[in-house]
Amino acid sequence: MDRIFIAEDDQKIREELQVLLEKYGYRCLAAQTFDDLADQILLENPDLLVLDLNLPRYDGFAICREIRSRSEMPILVVTSRDSELDELMAMNLGADDFIAKPYNVQILLAHIAALLRRTYRQNQSVCLEYRGLSLDLSKSCARFGEREVLLTKNEQQILQLLIQNAGEVVAREDLMNALWQSDTFIDDNTLTVNVNRLRKKLNALGLSGFLTTRRGLGYQL
Repeated sequence: MDRIFIAEDDQKIREELQVLLEKYGYRCLAAQTFDDLADQILLENPDLLVLDLNLPRYDGFAICREIRSRSEMPILVVTSRDSELDELMAMNLGADDFIAKPYNVQILLAHIAALLRRTYRQNQSVCLEYRGLSLDLSKSCARFGEREVLLTKNEQQILQLLIQNAGEVVAREDLMNALWQSDTFIDDNTLTVNVNRLRKKLNALGLSGFLTTRRGLGYQL
C-alpha cells in the first residue's frame, strides 16, 4: 500500500483529501504541527509527498527545497497559488508535479497514480549508456567518467527516453505523454523546467551541449 504524506494546514481540506485517498487504497499520513515539517516528512519517508505552498512557519517552497536536498521522494504540489511563477518556482526547487486548486478529483488521482507509477515501477534494464554517459535506473543517477549526479524521477525519465531514441529528435508531446500520460492538463513550461534542470546536471558532468533543443520540434542527444 503506497504511503502518502499530506502537508496541508487547512484541516477541512486535509481531512477531505485523506478520506479521498484512503478510499482509493492509499495509506495517508498528515502533518499536525508545522515547526519541524521537513523533519517529520523525512522521518516518515513516504512514497509521495502532497505539498501545499501556503503553510505556517515555513512556506511550501522552503519545505520543497529542504526535502529535495535530502531525498528523492516524489513531490506533488497542490495549491491555490496557481500563477505560472509559482509553478516554475516549485518545479525549479525540485517538485515533480503541480496541480492548482480547485482541482478535478479524478485528475488529481490520475496525477498521483502516474507519479507513483513512474517513480517505483520496475525497470527492465538497470543501466543505459550512450557516448560514455551511463544512466543507472536503479539508483536514479547519471555518470560520466569519474563524475556522478543524482536525478529526480522526471529527469531520469526524460534522459531515459532520449537515450533510447539517441540521435533522433524526441517531440515535446512524446516526453509529456511519457511523464504524465497526457499533454492535456500540463503547462508546457513544466516540461521546459525539467529539461533545463537535466541539462544543468549534464553540464555538471562535463557534458555541455550534450542535450540540444530543436526549436519547434523537441529535444535530442
